[in-house]
Amino acid sequence: MEFLEAIILGIIQGLTEFLPVSSSGHLEIIKHIFGNDKIGEESLTMTVVLHFATALSTLFVFRKDINTIFKKALQKEKEETNFIIFIISSMIPAIITGFVFESQIEKLFELDSLVFIGFMLIITGILLLLADKAKKSEKSLNIKNSLIIGIAQAIAILPGISRSGATISTSVLMGIDKEKAAKFSFLMVVPLIIGKISYDLIFNTELLISENLIVLLMGFLSSFLTGLIACKLMIYLVKKSKLKYFSIYCILVALFCIFI
Repeated sequence: MEFLEAIILGIIQGLTEFLPVSSSGHLEIIKHIFGNDKIGEESLTMTVVLHFATALSTLFVFRKDINTIFKKALQKEKEETNFIIFIISSMIPAIITGFVFESQIEKLFELDSLVFIGFMLIITGILLLLADKAKKSEKSLNIKNSLIIGIAQAIAILPGISRSGATISTSVLMGIDKEKAAKFSFLMVVPLIIGKISYDLIFNTELLISENLIVLLMGFLSSFLTGLIACKLMIYLVKKSKLKYFSIYCILVALFCIFI
């Protein structure tokens, strides 16, 4: 894998992990544009490194919030303890989906169909537009809506459905404050990413062996730094109700995919 390709993949992962445009969908599109079936799947090690980088960028952006949540949870303060419970609840649908439908999910990524990705991007675009137009509300999280947000996250496994777009839109449409919705969306995926990385390392020990650590480092740095920018930018855009621009972008890319 070339240095430039590693940097490009890192930037794509860093941007699309947070911006609601579907990272999996964009990797498939890039693969088609460059006519390279190995992009995005050539190195499982690179995939793990890029996801680890975006998980770290999330932890860095929310480091003060996370520190406060755990400190107050240890002091048994209700709000912070409940937040941790809601994060755990939101993970359940994705964990079940990943284990029960693993082979079916893998087949979806073998369809080699930009048309499928295009229609999924249209769904993402519609969700974003609806969320952008949602009235301001400040409802609190609870077990029920955290599970519903978790279901949205599980559905976002489909290529073309943005994880952040689906979870933030679902939260906002249920009346949760937009800034809280964005923070919850980004934090809820961190345990899943770390869990998936741990699982891959345990059951794919070859991931620990890499021929080119410099290439991996370039991918890691580009993904981490881009993730920092994209995470902060997305929080700002959600607060300011600017999701419609991503909606337009998703629909334009979807039309490109369908008619190409």
